[in-house]
Amino acid sequence: MTAAHLRAALVGTWRLVSYEAVAVDDGEVVHPFGERPLGLLVYTPDGYMSAQIAAPDRPRFDGSRLEAGRPEELAGAARQYLAYAGPFHVRDDRTVVHQVALSLFPNWTGHAQLRVARMAGETLELALTEPARIWGRTRTGVLTWHRAQANPSSPADDAPRDPPM
Repeated sequence: MTAAHLRAALVGTWRLVSYEAVAVDDGEVVHPFGERPLGLLVYTPDGYMSAQIAAPDRPRFDGSRLEAGRPEELAGAARQYLAYAGPFHVRDDRTVVHQVALSLFPNWTGHAQLRVARMAGETLELALTEPARIWGRTRTGVLTWHRAQANPSSPADDAPRDPPM
């Protein structure tokens, strides 16, 4: 698959199936967002991406407003969620570069996140290009995504639109 073919194949919405991080030294496997993580990854035709990943069953806040959350609620919510977005490009036939424009983790903002992409049918694997510190140990990481079905409530591209207000 060429870089152009990979880029075209990435465009769309993907649902997270799994995120596994494997310790380099002994092969211990952890699931940083649980064994059944929630996630959406969107690649747009005009070259942008957005990733949202969450642990399932995150505790709800006691109150109904985010800004009124207690420090421990806010910290817990952030600990179990990952979000970033920005432009993307495909470097070669297997390397995807996410140029992070904004992120829940501020240290990523302004930096690139590189991923090795493997596609098989409607399944996309994105792997870290090199081991990283995950849960206190050096690990490789692989996120497995499955192409999301079209949103049935979304109008087709050629459907009439409401006029702008």
